Amino acid sequence: MAPVFIPNTGVPIDFSQCSTEEYGPEGIVAIGANFHPQTLLNAYSSGLFPWYIYDGFPHWFSPDPRMVLFPQHLKLSKSMRNVFNQKKFNYTCDACFDRVIEACANTQRKNDVTTWIDQDFIEAYTQLHQFGFAHSFEAWQGEVLVGGLYGVSIGEVFFGESMFSTMANASKAAFIKAVRFLSLHQFKMIDCQVYSDHLSSLGAIPISRGDFQSMLAQGMKPSPLTGIHWKDLFADLK
Repeated sequence: MAPVFIPNTGVPIDFSQCSTEEYGPEGIVAIGANFHPQTLLNAYSSGLFPWYIYDGFPHWFSPDPRMVLFPQHLKLSKSMRNVFNQKKFNYTCDACFDRVIEACANTQRKNDVTTWIDQDFIEAYTQLHQFGFAHSFEAWQGEVLVGGLYGVSIGEVFFGESMFSTMANASKAAFIKAVRFLSLHQFKMIDCQVYSDHLSSLGAIPISRGDFQSMLAQGMKPSPLTGIHWKDLFADLK
């Protein structure tokens, strides 16, 4: 089924009526719309996420299968145990969201000619962060930011967006810290979007689009962590 084109009228878009059942494995559900904060929150709540921008139009995806991590299934390899035992990094949450998303934008991905995280995208997610819905987790060596990730939190689900690393294992360590934090606060699922060896090694698994949508609906319960900043909450757990 061809994706739906949604013109950018500047007002929030409701994706809840976009059924994903008839779309193929890649799952391009819609093209267009906008990055209004409510548009983004509605998209994630409906099982969609923006993956890239082409000719100025965001493309909204719901792939099948969907890569997810259930916090209780987090895998910690021997090498990563050594990273934590040796205390190679220090960790923070929401300490420098702007620097994390900029670093993700500047990271060259395999098979990508250029990043698609443009200034409009950065401004949109920074606004979500200011509203308490987008969060970053950081890994530091001394005072140097060496890795991190960011994503969106709604209810009991964390939607991972992107990560970066300038030092071996830094982003993986920050991700593990993030999962532990989310698990302690009763998050049920971490959306990892699509398969990667990196995520698989940490315990993420592919599930069907239908199962993802069902679990997502259950995970949209109100959470006391929704709409607040997590910096001090994360620091209290250290």
